[in-house]
Amino acid sequence: MNKNVLVISASPRKGGNSDTLCDEFIRGAQESGNHAEKIFLASKNIEYCIGCGVCNTTHKCVQKDDMAEILDKMVEADVIVLATPVYFYTMDAQMKTLIDRTVPRYTEIQNKDFYFIVAAADTERKMMERTIEGFRGFTQDCLTGAREKGIIYGTGAWQAGEIKGTPAVKQAYEMGRNV
Repeated sequence: MNKNVLVISASPRKGGNSDTLCDEFIRGAQESGNHAEKIFLASKNIEYCIGCGVCNTTHKCVQKDDMAEILDKMVEADVIVLATPVYFYTMDAQMKTLIDRTVPRYTEIQNKDFYFIVAAADTERKMMERTIEGFRGFTQDCLTGAREKGIIYGTGAWQAGEIKGTPAVKQAYEMGRNV
């Protein structure tokens, strides 16, 4: 069965290490006959949540930016990949802003398979666990029927491109092939 795969790249650098892992995941998913699309958050206009609470009753955000379109795609996807560089032991601001802005429709993001991609200069995976726990808090505690299917740890990659040639690249491709 062909799946609709949505990859959300929070890297602020196109071609950065976590973004490169996204591309490999997509390559594998597409080669297996799935439809795959990447949203590069740095190229989108997504404002911070202002905490007004209007969306709790209207299920629409009062802000007029790119988030409504992204939420549509998240609701329609079968598989969602959340990818972020790890900054100071947690997800970057772009990813956290995206998660915060799902409030209007998060109850519609149901029964999805989730993959997590994290990349950091640190060589120890344990230093990325706060990021993974943040993703799990969102997916497991807030979304109905979310299934965690895999994690790709891109370790030891500081400068853009340093991830190439590491085992994480092959792992991202293989996970994409097996969605």
